[in-house]
Amino acid sequence: MPTRTARTAWNGSLQEGSGQVELSSSKVGTYEVSFPKRAADEAGGTTSPEELIAAAHSSCFAMALSNEIGKAGGTPTALEVTADVTLGQKDGASAITGIKLTVRGEVEGLDADAFQTAAQAAKVGCPVSKALAGTEITLDASLES
Repeated sequence: MPTRTARTAWNGSLQEGSGQVELSSSKVGTYEVSFPKRAADEAGGTTSPEELIAAAHSSCFAMALSNEIGKAGGTPTALEVTADVTLGQKDGASAITGIKLTVRGEVEGLDADAFQTAAQAAKVGCPVSKALAGTEITLDASLES
């Protein structure tokens, strides 16, 4: 199995410094990071570890759900997955305090109950979910017509 790489170049202190994170394996881009913007409500044109985790989790979950739907005898037409990763405080330190996965799916061959079962299996089986097992992950899944 492959290994993927990202690299960050950081200059300065936590509060006054900044950096650039490069998606080295795919070479699709270099993005600005900053702790003050990471901790703010508005990102201000920078990304954060939480946003990158959200991207990883939403894409991994979509793939896992597509697989689970197929195993259940359905065919996914469209899956819209959002991952909200929250940065908060735990035991007096910054921590990822929760992840909410939201999925809306258009699926042929499965009813709402079977879709829920597939979504729960995908949540548990997704490799990113497994890597984040110490964090509470909630799921809001619904089938759309």
